Amino acid sequence: MNVTYRLDHPEKGLIQYTDKKRHLWIASLFLPLLALTGIAGYFGMGENPYMLLAPLIFIYAVVPLLDQVFGSDENNPPEELVPQLEEANYYRILTWLTVPLHVMVLLITAWFVGTQELSAWSVLAVTLTAGIYSGLGINTAHELGHKRSRFEQALARIALSVSTYGHFCVEHNRGHHRDVATPEDPASSRMGESIYKFMLREIPGAFARGWHEEKQRLERLNKSAWSPHNEVLQSYALSILLQGSLIILFGWIMVPFLLIHNFWAWFQLTSANYIEHYGLLRQRKENGRYEHCQPYHSWNANYIFSNILLFHLERHSDHHANPTRRYQSLRNFDDIPELPNGYFGMFLVAYIPWLWYRIMDKRLLALPHIQGDLSKVNIDPAKRDSIVARYGNLEENHV
Repeated sequence: MNVTYRLDHPEKGLIQYTDKKRHLWIASLFLPLLALTGIAGYFGMGENPYMLLAPLIFIYAVVPLLDQVFGSDENNPPEELVPQLEEANYYRILTWLTVPLHVMVLLITAWFVGTQELSAWSVLAVTLTAGIYSGLGINTAHELGHKRSRFEQALARIALSVSTYGHFCVEHNRGHHRDVATPEDPASSRMGESIYKFMLREIPGAFARGWHEEKQRLERLNKSAWSPHNEVLQSYALSILLQGSLIILFGWIMVPFLLIHNFWAWFQLTSANYIEHYGLLRQRKENGRYEHCQPYHSWNANYIFSNILLFHLERHSDHHANPTRRYQSLRNFDDIPELPNGYFGMFLVAYIPWLWYRIMDKRLLALPHIQGDLSKVNIDPAKRDSIVARYGNLEENHV
C-alpha cells in the first residue's frame, strides 16, 4: 500500500509525495532467495542439473532485459519531505531482514554441494550462483554500513562475513568516498583499463586501505590494531566461524566451494566499482586538493527493475554527493553520466573489454563537463599514449 507524505510549508504551501515504488521494494527480500530457485528446480524436475543454471540466467539475461522493458524512473522526492521519508521504518526494516537471508542462502547452497552427487559443472553453477548472491550481500552492507546506527553497522559486518569481505565498510566509507574519481583510488577505474586489470589493482588495494584506515583509527584511540575493537577483524572472525563450520560439517569439498564463492562475491563488487566511476576525474584545486565530489563524478542508472533489487545502488551520483542518505531518498540529476543499461547488463559488457571500450569511451568523452578534454579524464597511464593518439592530445578539445 502506497503512503503519501505531506508537509504544510510556510512558503510553498502543501507539499505531497507518494513513493510509487514503495510496495516494489519488497522485491529486495526475494532477490537473495532467487539463488535457491535452481536448487528447488533441481529437485522439482527430477534432479535435472540444468535447472541449476536458472539463477545465473535470471541475473545476467533476464534482469538486463527487464531493465529495458520497464525503463527508467527519474522521479525525485521533494527535499522538504526527505526527513519524513527517511524516518519511515518500513524501508530500513527491509534492509535488516535481508541480512539473515544472505546467511541462509550460503548455508543452503553449501549443504546442497556438500550432500548431493553432482557433476563438476553443476557444482560450479551452484558455487557461482552462491557467489553472486553473496556479492549482493556486500551491497546490503553498503547500504547499512553508511548509517550511524550501531545496530545497522553491526548488521553490515554480518552481511560482509558471508563473503569474507570484512574490510569493505571501513575501506569504502573512509577511503573510497574520500579518494573517489582520482588516480589515488584503487576502487575507481580508469579509461583504457580492463576490468581484469582493474581487479588486480582494486581487490588488494581495497584490503590494504581498509586495514590501514582501521589501524589508524585504533591508534588514535590508543588501541592495538589486533584488539577486539577492530571492526575489520570482527567481521573476519564471523567469517571464520561461519565458513569454518561449513568445512567441519560437509568436508573438504567446501574448500574449493568457498574459495570460488568468495572470489566471485568479491568480483561482483569489483564489477560494480568498475562501471560506477569509469574514467571520471575530480580536478585538483590550486591548493593541491581535489575538488569536492559532485554528482557527475559517478555513472548513474535509473532503471526501475535493477534499482529495486539493489536498494537504489544505481543512483550512485547522489549517493556519493550524500553518503548517509537512505536508498529511498536518493535523487536523479540532470546532465550526469548515464549508463545505457542497469548494472547487471553493464557487467556483461565490462567482461568483454573491447566491447566496453567501444560503448563507453566515446560516451565518457562526450559528457558535458568533459567535452573531449582528456585532461579531465582519469586515464590508465599504460594506455595514455594510445588514447591520446586516438582521441587527441590533452590540450585539444575534440572527440
